[in-house]
Amino acid sequence: MWQRSVCVGLLALALGYLCLLGPELPPSALRHLSASLLGGLRRARSLEGRMVAAWQAAIYFLLSSSVNACVDVVLSGVKLLEALGLEPGDGKNHAVLNSRQDLKEAFAHFMEKGAAAERFFSDAESFHHIAQTASEYPGAQLYVGGNAALIGQKLATNPDLKILLCGPVGPKLHELLDDNVVVPPESMQERDEFHLILEYQAGEEWGQVRAPNANRFIFSHDLSNGALNMLEVFVSSLDEFQPDLVVLSGLHMMEGQSKEMRQRRLMEAVASISDIPTDIPIHLELASMTDQDFMSNIMHQQVFPLVNSIGLNEQELLFLTQSASGPHASLASWSGVPDVGVVSDILFWILKEHGKTANRASDLTRIHFHTLAYHILVTVDGYWGNQVAAVAAGARAAGTQACATETIDTSKVFLKAPLEFVTSQVEAPSKISLNPDEPVVHWHREGISFHFTPVLVCKDPVRTVGLGDAISAEGLLYSEVYPQ
Repeated sequence: MWQRSVCVGLLALALGYLCLLGPELPPSALRHLSASLLGGLRRARSLEGRMVAAWQAAIYFLLSSSVNACVDVVLSGVKLLEALGLEPGDGKNHAVLNSRQDLKEAFAHFMEKGAAAERFFSDAESFHHIAQTASEYPGAQLYVGGNAALIGQKLATNPDLKILLCGPVGPKLHELLDDNVVVPPESMQERDEFHLILEYQAGEEWGQVRAPNANRFIFSHDLSNGALNMLEVFVSSLDEFQPDLVVLSGLHMMEGQSKEMRQRRLMEAVASISDIPTDIPIHLELASMTDQDFMSNIMHQQVFPLVNSIGLNEQELLFLTQSASGPHASLASWSGVPDVGVVSDILFWILKEHGKTANRASDLTRIHFHTLAYHILVTVDGYWGNQVAAVAAGARAAGTQACATETIDTSKVFLKAPLEFVTSQVEAPSKISLNPDEPVVHWHREGISFHFTPVLVCKDPVRTVGLGDAISAEGLLYSEVYPQ
């Protein structure tokens, strides 16, 4: 279990310091009490209502502890491109955006797939002009951005939590941060780093492109986060704050650097991570990447063996297996809802080939996979507890944050996950039928446990950016790590 105080840190994440009061009742009593109080709700007519009631009964706090920082400019992608005078056309993927034409083609490519993506915009002058147009566009909204800062901001909503954020913090970002987020003087800079979040809604059209579901396309010219400029501040902060949990992110931002700079800074990051005491759990939050060699280095040689936990979505999972020639690496892209058996095979392979075993010097024992329709929490047996509550809390966070509601409003969400699925596409699988009254299902495979739950998808999402970070934050908040 986490301690009462916690630091969460980072590459482009930040460093947090979290306190939570544990319940006086034992977990078994809390579960029984929750089930009794919510028994009536479980008999709700809709599948969605029954799942919400079951999640509420499953989620209970343990004594827990559990950040790249920037300003997100969020607006309609179609409206921004129109304001820039860009005409709709064919989509095309670009690893790096070098021009407005590249931006237009990449946006159309991912909008047509309904997939989230993030890219570096290489032309500083052109980017700053686009950013100014975006920030001045009517209806554009400015939020805290960056995986680390978003996770810290999410946790800071708890009155018992205090976060120390180490990242490039400009004046606007500092203004937007929660009062419980403290920024050291070394992290302050005169100019904010802006990330542009181009959102689109399900069914929205741009020329011949029609989005199958709501999502967003992110791009930036962010040199501070890409160079991990706050790395030394982060490392020096660890001695003072004595964190109980470190959360890392921002490796994807390094793709905007030269290969030489990237390799040098990655090695420095690895050395710093290696200095973190082994009794402090480390979570790594991945994000969209395009360089397979860089991803392969992170996985095989650099970061994966040093962290205990990973969070990622379907695009990152597929890119990861393609980069390392893992199972289903020949799959070019997902078609609709990612197949549970395929996802399960890749997650199993990651922990079997790169996770902790008696004969392998790796600390990796946990993966939290999140996609629009469902989540899977995968753990090596004997290292983590409270997985049912953790995966259910992540699904609840997805439903509330996307719809901007305090609790899940079943009239505003729908079930997109399959009601039946197989647990593998390469081995003799088990076939699972989902029971709405027990929506968290479990299966086991060679010393590795899988916990699956559907997500209730918001019909008209208010905001999609930061959803993955909120999901991972909630999952970590309810997770229990066993002392070794």
